[in-house]
Amino acid sequence: MREQLVRGEEKEVRKKLQDKAKDGTLKAIPTNGEAKPAPKKRGRWDQTSDGDATPAKKKPSAPEWEKEAVEGGTTPAATRWDETPGHPKPGAETPGATPSTRLWDATPGHATPGAATPGRDTPSHDKAQSSIRRNRWDETPKTERETPGHSSGWAETPKTDRVGAGGDLIQETPTPGGASSKRRSRWDETPQATPSGAMTPSAATPGGMTPSTPVTPHVGSTPLMTPSGVTPTGSKAMAMATPTPGHLAAMTPEQIQAYRWEREIDERNRPLTDDELEAMFPPGYKVLQPPAGYIPIRTPARKLTATPTPIAGTPTGFFIQQEDKTAKYMDNQPKGNLPFLKPEDAQYFDKLLVDVDEDTLSPEEQKERKIMKLLLKIKNGTPPMRKAALRQITDKAREFGAGPLFNQILPLLMSPTLEDQERHLLVKVIDRILYKLDDLVRPYVHKILVVIEPLLIDEDYYARVEGREIISNLAKAAGLATMISTMRPDIDNIDEYVRNTTARAFAVVASALGIPSLLPFLKAVCRSKKSWQARHTGIKIVQQIAILMGCAILPHLKNLVEIIEHGLVDEQQKVRTITALAIAALAEAATPYGIESFDSVLKPLWKGIRTHRGKGLAAFLKAIGYLIPLMDAEYANYYTKEVMLILIREFQSPDEEMKKIVLKVVKQCCATDGVESQYIKDEILPPFFKNFWNHRMALDRRNYRQLVDTTVEIANKVGASEIINRVVDDLKDENEQYRKMVMESIEKTMSNLGAADIDSRLEEQLIDGILYAFQEQTTEDVVMLNGFGTIVNQLGKRVKPYLPQICGTILWRLNNKSAKVRQQAADLISRIAVVMKTCQEEKLMGHLGVVLYEYLGEEYPEVLGSILGALKAIVNVIGMTKMTPPIKDLLPRLTPILKNRHEKVQENCIDLVGRIADRGPEYVSAREWMRICFELLELLKAHKKAIRRATVNTFGYIAKAIGPHDVLATLLNNLKVQCCQLS
Repeated sequence: MREQLVRGEEKEVRKKLQDKAKDGTLKAIPTNGEAKPAPKKRGRWDQTSDGDATPAKKKPSAPEWEKEAVEGGTTPAATRWDETPGHPKPGAETPGATPSTRLWDATPGHATPGAATPGRDTPSHDKAQSSIRRNRWDETPKTERETPGHSSGWAETPKTDRVGAGGDLIQETPTPGGASSKRRSRWDETPQATPSGAMTPSAATPGGMTPSTPVTPHVGSTPLMTPSGVTPTGSKAMAMATPTPGHLAAMTPEQIQAYRWEREIDERNRPLTDDELEAMFPPGYKVLQPPAGYIPIRTPARKLTATPTPIAGTPTGFFIQQEDKTAKYMDNQPKGNLPFLKPEDAQYFDKLLVDVDEDTLSPEEQKERKIMKLLLKIKNGTPPMRKAALRQITDKAREFGAGPLFNQILPLLMSPTLEDQERHLLVKVIDRILYKLDDLVRPYVHKILVVIEPLLIDEDYYARVEGREIISNLAKAAGLATMISTMRPDIDNIDEYVRNTTARAFAVVASALGIPSLLPFLKAVCRSKKSWQARHTGIKIVQQIAILMGCAILPHLKNLVEIIEHGLVDEQQKVRTITALAIAALAEAATPYGIESFDSVLKPLWKGIRTHRGKGLAAFLKAIGYLIPLMDAEYANYYTKEVMLILIREFQSPDEEMKKIVLKVVKQCCATDGVESQYIKDEILPPFFKNFWNHRMALDRRNYRQLVDTTVEIANKVGASEIINRVVDDLKDENEQYRKMVMESIEKTMSNLGAADIDSRLEEQLIDGILYAFQEQTTEDVVMLNGFGTIVNQLGKRVKPYLPQICGTILWRLNNKSAKVRQQAADLISRIAVVMKTCQEEKLMGHLGVVLYEYLGEEYPEVLGSILGALKAIVNVIGMTKMTPPIKDLLPRLTPILKNRHEKVQENCIDLVGRIADRGPEYVSAREWMRICFELLELLKAHKKAIRRATVNTFGYIAKAIGPHDVLATLLNNLKVQCCQLS
């Protein structure tokens, strides 16, 4: 009831006030004794007259805590729950808008008195009066809520036009000790613990924050992007010392690290003052004045983080860079009839970009420009231009001289951006000019070798070949004495890379000038007492000669062995290791001859395998492994049994290199005539399968290959069943890579030895295993396909009971959604078609033929090619008469496929058509054959020679079937059309 009465009274009072306002009798009570005109009710957009001020609304009763704040001197307009405030001043409000204290209002804007947006006056109202009635939508937010002594972290950005309590214009940042009557903002004091992400740096005090200022986490702060906040930009931002603490949060770890590093370096390297210097130095020193025009060197890398960075919270998204158009006005192409100059070539051919009168140049400069033009034509020109330039530079090589030529060619060869084709052309240039220059090249041998020697160890085979070619020609031009004197200092170089390339270069010189001419030098180097590096390099030269020249070392084998044999007992481990590897290389090159030349090294090798461990033992075992195949049978058997004890011990070695060498030596020993199969079965097979046949070996490709080869070699000695029995169950192993290794071993073993010693039980296990392995593939590759085909073909008639199951698997996979699976199934049909014929399964083949015929609409060309190949295999074995579908139905379906441009499809299709034309032309009408003739004309233009050859043969078969007249007419008409096109 009381509330209703209060509401009623309030309505009456409001009504009276409205009536008085309409009559013009409503007047405000003056507070300073002066009467003021009554305010006029305004619309929201009404413009305030000059000098008008909206009177403060009577404040309702405040809670206790707010009363205390008011009594303490705070501005009454600011409540406890106000949001980020603005500072409304007389004359600074947005015209027509009254303060708002709503919690979710937008961050306020700060308008200056001169920036008032003009609005329209409300007609029929007095402009001199303003409305006393305001609601929360009409008012500009009040922000004066700071209490003296409290941090002003929520205050707004100060305005330069704000007037303090004493009438002073506030332009500088006030100190915290100012009078409490003065209104203060967050800029009025040095920040203590302000939110890191919400700081809007003031242009007036950019350096007020130091990196050591404590920063509270970015929680509950003002939104990062305040539209009305005065964010320094342009020259103001440039004056800031970046990065500021607010930016550290937005930095990447690398930027923070760079900033800290720079700060530390700057601190350490700050300039010392004169007082500090005088304190450090004894008396008597004086300051030396720097010379006139001296500019100290600055390191730009240290100043990277000193550039202005974006303020934290400002948008840093993608923006389009301004295109630099200055370069477009520079001519970056040479004048005259010269080819296009690539940007990376500019550093080598930049002189051609300058247009000069060549008559005014000195003879050396003219020669330089001439060589430069020829090299540019060779490197970037068209084939005719290149050919002419190459001939010209070759003919004038002696006229140009070795110096100017190599000074331009060698930097080009060392260019990191040089392409293979360009390198090949420059190598050709060097080859040609070496022949012409002959002995003039001697002063430049070292420069050429520095550039060319790295090519000898390049990963690209053709680069290595070209490097050998240049060094060979260089040796022939400069002579042995020059080559030795030039490369001699590099033989005992500390850097192993230099010694390695030098050894390979000497091997090339030996192949070019003959081994005998180099033997005295090698003998001296290998017996050098001055440094073990020289001995090591000399023995490596012998190894590289053996690798490079192969069996050509046989006439000099004994001399080479004698030169290096002392290295097996050298005091240096590296020398002993390289000696054993060199003997292995010599033995490999001499196989199967030359065992008598190695008599002197057998004893130290034999002693070495008992005393060495690790890499040294691996090298000695490798040498023994290559020597055993050279021996007579009885010696080979003895040495095999002796060395096998050490090999079996090393089966368990974790070293990958040792495993490869052990597998290689076991393979070589088992391949030797004198070794008995029973000894291998009893002594080698159990530890061999235990230590090597595991998943880990299947994962490394080199180990995988070596293990398969060794297993096949052992199988050749002990029989197929002995090996297959041990691995057949692994065809169902869960590891696919391991299954592939098993399948490849079985396939190679059976292709070598057949299936004669495989019993019925092993046969069942084998078929079951290969079917499982074939179906469980996740990556279809040729290993499983080849293995399946080989095993089925080797079993022959014995596979007949399993054919229905095999064909069922094939048909199922032909319908698979994966193109690779369908292709592999079709390929398998072509592999086993002959076996199906042997097993007299014509009915099964006929069914497969019909299914394949239905799949001739296949969209993937690789799969379609395999389907055509499978059809061709079935047609070959089943014959024309029994073929289903009939040939008269099959051939018309093949005619449109001839238009397919995929090479595999073309080749298989033309082969199938040719086979039909050869064996069953009578099943197809002459009209259809003529249609095929027209389609075949296009195939005569195919890129692949096999397709063109098959097309020509097919024309012959068709001419034989329907007579030559029509076929000849077709061919001649086609020839006439082509002549017209050419003319």
